[in-house]
Amino acid sequence: KPKIRRTGEPTEAAIRVLAEKIGCPDKALNRRCLQSEDRSAKDLQAFSHYWANLCSPVATLEFTRDRKSMSIIVKEKDRSENTLYVKGAPEVILERCTTIMMPDGSVKPLDKKMKNIIFDDYVEKMAGEEALRTLGLAVRKELDPRIAHFKGIDDDSKNGSLLKDPANFIKVEQELTFLGLVGLMDPPRPECRPAIDSCREAGISVVMITGDNRLTAEAIAKDLGIISPGKNAVSLTGREFDQLSDSEKTAVLRRCMDEQGGVFSRTEPRHKQVIVRILRTLGEVTAMTGDGVNDAPALKAADIGIAMGISGTEVAKEASDMVLTDDNFSTIVAAVEEGRSIYSNMKAFIRYLISSNIGEVASIFFTAALGIPESLTPVQLLWVNLVTDGPPATALGFNPPDLDVMKRPPRKSDDKLISGWVFFRYCVIGMYVGLATVGIFIYYFVLDEGAADGHTTVTLWQLMHWDQCHAWGDSFTANHLEGMIPGDACSYFTYGKAKASTFSLTVLVVIEMFNALNALSEDGSLLQLPPWCNPWLCLAVLNSIGIHMVILYQPFLASIFGVVPLDIHDWALVLYFSFPVILIDEVMKTFGRIVVDRQIEAMHVHQAELRQEEEYVQSGNTEKME
Repeated sequence: KPKIRRTGEPTEAAIRVLAEKIGCPDKALNRRCLQSEDRSAKDLQAFSHYWANLCSPVATLEFTRDRKSMSIIVKEKDRSENTLYVKGAPEVILERCTTIMMPDGSVKPLDKKMKNIIFDDYVEKMAGEEALRTLGLAVRKELDPRIAHFKGIDDDSKNGSLLKDPANFIKVEQELTFLGLVGLMDPPRPECRPAIDSCREAGISVVMITGDNRLTAEAIAKDLGIISPGKNAVSLTGREFDQLSDSEKTAVLRRCMDEQGGVFSRTEPRHKQVIVRILRTLGEVTAMTGDGVNDAPALKAADIGIAMGISGTEVAKEASDMVLTDDNFSTIVAAVEEGRSIYSNMKAFIRYLISSNIGEVASIFFTAALGIPESLTPVQLLWVNLVTDGPPATALGFNPPDLDVMKRPPRKSDDKLISGWVFFRYCVIGMYVGLATVGIFIYYFVLDEGAADGHTTVTLWQLMHWDQCHAWGDSFTANHLEGMIPGDACSYFTYGKAKASTFSLTVLVVIEMFNALNALSEDGSLLQLPPWCNPWLCLAVLNSIGIHMVILYQPFLASIFGVVPLDIHDWALVLYFSFPVILIDEVMKTFGRIVVDRQIEAMHVHQAELRQEEEYVQSGNTEKME
C-alpha cells in the first residue's frame, strides 16, 4: 500500500481522508476506489478532486477564535450564485443554524429542542464517551447579494465589500443549514500515559490547555491521567476562567498544583499567558509547550518555552528555549530526568572538590596546630590538585541518574546549591581527610614500631617539640630513618621524614579516590550504585592511582617529589587510614535518605488523600472527610 503523508493542517487532512471514505455520486469511481482493496497512488485523492472540479473557490473566511469557525465561499457549476460552506465548533454552528438538511436532501426547520437533542445525544457522546474532537458542518445558499455574485479578489465591483473586514465574517455565517457532525480522533501516543505518570511521581503537575471543547478535553485528560475520573477535578473553559476574579484564578491554579493536574478547554492564546503569569507568581517553575504563532507570547513568558520541532512554526521555535525534534511529550520527561541528573552530577563534582580541598587545608592546619614537621610539601600539594584530582572530578560528570531521581519532589527555584546539611557533610569529610593525612604521619613516627624499614619511634612530645632538637644532643637515640644524618637529631625530622611524607601523600591521594566513589550519588549507597555504574570514574581512579605509583617507584620522579617506595605492609596501613571515609559518608547518606524518603512519602500521602477525596465525590458520598 502507498504510504500517505499529510502536508498542512491535521484537521484539513483528516477531512480530506473522510471525503475519500465517503465517495461520490459517480458509481464507476466508487467501484474503482471504494470497492478495491488496494487503491492506487493516483486515486488516493480521487474523491477530493471530484468535488473540487464541481466548484471553484471564491473567498476564504479564515478561522478566528472569537467566532470558532471558518468558511469558504465557492461557485458551484450548477448554480448561478455563490454558496457558503462552514465548519467549526458544534455548539457555535448549531446556534447559527435555522434549518437542517435531512438524509434525503430535504431541508426542515431546526428548532431549539432539536438543537438540544443533537448536542446532548451526539456531540456530548462523541466528545465525552469516545474522546473525539467534533466539528459541525453547515451550508448557506441564500447569501447577501453583495456576496452571492462576488467573483473573487479580482472583482472590482462593490460585491465583496462585506468581506474586507473580518469583523463581518460572523454576520455572513448566519441563517445556516446544518449538515452534520464530524468526529476526529487524535489519539495520544502510547508513551504519553507512562510519561505523565512519571511526572506525577516526580511531583510535576501537568495542566492541559486546549482549544477543544470541554467534554473532549476531559475525556482525553482522564485517559492520559492528567485528571482523575472524579467529578472534583479542575476543569474550566476559557470563558469560565475569564469570569473569575484574580484571587479566584490564583486559587484554581494553586489547586491544580496541589492536585497535580487540571484542564482548561476552549481557550485562546491569551489564556496561556495569564496561566503562566499566575503560576510564576506562585513560585512555580513553568514549562509551556506550543506550536503555533499565537503560542509565541506564552512560550516567551514561561520559564522554559518548548516548541514542537515537526509541527511547530518558526515563530514558535524562535520564542522557545527548547525544541522537541520528535514532538513527543515523553521527550520532555526524559529531559527532566537528564536535567535532574546533570544538577546532581554538578553537585557531586562540587562536593568532591570542596571536601577534598577542605581536607588539604585541614591537614596544613593540624600540622601547624600540633607543631609537627610539614607532612606535605608544596610540590606534593600541587601534584595532588593539578594531576590526581582532575580525572575523577571530570569523570563525575558521567554519573548515572540516581535510582530515585524521578521520585523526588522538584527542588524550589530558590533552593541553595549548598545547603547547611551539604556544607556540614563537606566539613565532616574534609576534617577526616585532614586527620587521616596527618594521623598516618604521626603514626609512622610514634607508633609504627614493627615497620619493615626498622626505624625507631619517638614520643609524641618529641614530635611536637621537634624544633628543640638542637638541645637534645646524645640523649636522642632514634635512628634508622632513610636520609637521616647519623648523630644529628634534627635530621630525623627533616631529611628523615621522607617515608612519613610519602605515607601522608599516598593517604591523601587514596582517600580522595575513595571520596570520588562517594560522589557517585548524593544519598545513594555504594551497595545500590556500585563504582562500575560509572566506568569513566573507575578508569579515572585507576589512572590517578597509576600516576601516583609512577612517582613512588620511578627513582627520578621520587627524588623530585621527595617520596620513597612503599611495600605491602605500607599499603595496608594506607588503606587502614583511607577506607573509613567511605564508611563515614555512608552513615551521612543514610541520614540523607531518611530526609528524602520522608519528603517522597509526604508527597505520596498528599496524592493519596486527593485520590481518596475524588473517589468519595465520584461514589456520591458527600460526608465530610475528617
